[in-house]
Amino acid sequence: IEKAKGEIILFIDELHTLVGAGAAEGAIDASNMLKPALARGDLQCIGATTLDEYRKHVEKDGALERRFQPIFVDEPSIEETVEILKGLRDRYEAFHGIKITDDALKAAAELSSRYISDRFLPDKAVDLIDEACSKARIEIYSMPDDLKRLEQRLSQLTKEGQEAVQATDYERAARLKAESEQLREEYTRGREQWMRERGIDDKVDVEDIAEIVSRWTGIPITKMLETEKEKLLKMEERIHERVVDQHEAVVAVSDAIRRSRSGLKDPNRPIGSFIFIGPTGVGKTELAKALAEFLFDTEDALVRIDMSEYMEKHSVARLIGAPPGYVGYEEGGQLTEAVRRRPFRIVL
Repeated sequence: IEKAKGEIILFIDELHTLVGAGAAEGAIDASNMLKPALARGDLQCIGATTLDEYRKHVEKDGALERRFQPIFVDEPSIEETVEILKGLRDRYEAFHGIKITDDALKAAAELSSRYISDRFLPDKAVDLIDEACSKARIEIYSMPDDLKRLEQRLSQLTKEGQEAVQATDYERAARLKAESEQLREEYTRGREQWMRERGIDDKVDVEDIAEIVSRWTGIPITKMLETEKEKLLKMEERIHERVVDQHEAVVAVSDAIRRSRSGLKDPNRPIGSFIFIGPTGVGKTELAKALAEFLFDTEDALVRIDMSEYMEKHSVARLIGAPPGYVGYEEGGQLTEAVRRRPFRIVL
């Protein structure tokens, strides 16, 4: 850094780990070692950390905090994420040998924002693109043995042709080139026919992205690809196919879902919370099952909690997990674990 005469930038990821790092009796930690250089301006430094870790570690050290200018980096919007993905597209296409459509980039941003709640943009959208490309590449490269042999022979002919040119054996080079072109045509025809028969494409589109999201979340592909507007406009009609009457309850639930999908709700709160009141057998549970099937295409997306099992004070630990230091803390609660593993659920 001294030899660079200031023409170097030090980037420290997980900056909060410097606080207390290397501290021992008679020694100073890493953050205190950097403070003099930062104060003199000898060192240009960029640190990265999360907001929680910044408050927990860096803010407590006022001298260290003064030597940095905090810049809060917010999660990009869906539109900004699409632009980021367009900038990364060439790199991923070159690495995987797969074409990525514009619709796939848009779907990666939109579907990850809607269905993957425990991560942030653009990271989760980039991972979607990467995994979809990897899946397509694996399918393409799982070719039959005869095509693999043709591919290997093509590579060998190309190498021999280059060696012949370097040895100025142009007659042999021309012969190898003609053989290579003939073999390449045969390989291309065979590969295209095999891909058609297997239904394999050499590009990533919306369906590929939806398949990866479905694998991550358990939500069926058909529900993700169905037009949201058409689906929500027919919500009451679809629910009434299973639930007879109970019009008021169905309308109230449907309106809450539509408000959520239109963006008129707090993203940190549930889509809706309802109390179905009525005697046994009128369809309260059936409405919850119908709602789970409508939203997520399966009744398995319903978590049923019988509160009669939690009448004792201590039994709440089974529901939300034991507090730190108590037996069962690492196991989690029946409700919290179910929702954490699959956030898009109906809780009854």
